[in-house]
Amino acid sequence: MSRTIITVVGKDAVGIIAKVCTYLAENKANILDISQTIVQEYFNMMMIADLSKVEKSFEVVSAELAEVGRTLGVEVKCQREEIFDKMHRI
Repeated sequence: MSRTIITVVGKDAVGIIAKVCTYLAENKANILDISQTIVQEYFNMMMIADLSKVEKSFEVVSAELAEVGRTLGVEVKCQREEIFDKMHRI
């Protein structure tokens, strides 16, 4: 399995979750877990997705999701799970 941490941060707007999830579904990614909160007008989402069936490279998926975010006015970042875990060790 190729698990990836995807974070989305920015001003809340209609369709953020839908557009990110649609992109992932169209590329055969499986969303394993998702959490989202809105604090006042600010949107924050974190998801774990399995990209093992995605035919594009991680770098392409990351760049395309960043572009989806730009069209929505939010920032979308992708990190491989093993790198995320190492960066957030205590």
